[in-house]
Amino acid sequence: MEELKTGYNEFTIEGRNAVIEAFRSGKEIDKVYILDGCQDGPVMTVKREAKKHDTMIKYVTKERLDQLSETGKHQGVIAVAAAYKYAEIEDMFALAEKKGEAPFLFLLDNIEDPHNLGAIIRTANLAGAHGVIIPKNRAVGLTATVARTSAGALNYTPVAKVTNMAKTIEDLKKQGLWFVCADMGGTTMYQLDLKGPIGLVIGNEGEGVGRLVKEKCDMVASIPMKGDIDSLNASVAAGVLAYEIVRQRLQ
Repeated sequence: MEELKTGYNEFTIEGRNAVIEAFRSGKEIDKVYILDGCQDGPVMTVKREAKKHDTMIKYVTKERLDQLSETGKHQGVIAVAAAYKYAEIEDMFALAEKKGEAPFLFLLDNIEDPHNLGAIIRTANLAGAHGVIIPKNRAVGLTATVARTSAGALNYTPVAKVTNMAKTIEDLKKQGLWFVCADMGGTTMYQLDLKGPIGLVIGNEGEGVGRLVKEKCDMVASIPMKGDIDSLNASVAAGVLAYEIVRQRLQ
């Protein structure tokens, strides 16, 4: 398997024209950093392209741009490109069908730590999930760190980006999926029926699954905990629940 290059530079695009060209050539852009208050023509074009492609814009200081810049010639604009191409949800259903299995998807509600995202994608692959769905905004995308931490899983496990996680769950329910989310206030996972077409919803590292997303889930699962602290790391929780789903699917 070809080893990923790990330099941050290869996933950033600096300078106004370079960023505009990247958008127009169809490159996957996760977010754009723009100098706060900058209103000239090319920067307005960058903003238009970002909005057209539903890409997150972050307005930052010159000091922040200088920190991010590898070339020193950012001209007030730096785009962060995805290390990998995003998939479509249809690709995940096609993969499940090809394997002759009921669909098993991971849905991640605003995971912000790239190490967590990479670890979860790795777990999804090993647990036999057919894909991972992440939100477009307020969450980490497929950065170089995510690619490295996934240990090659990104080559095999499709990852799709969606604008609205709650609506995506509604749409997937129409295709026969059931949804279980991880939450400390839920039913112990061993008491739930987690077989069949399923979506496993894992929440943000600090706040867990958002209220709107949780309301759309059919089941809320808790992991029994015996220790002195009150919660597991998001990627560990994903692994524990995923393997309870695997255990039930194997029966």
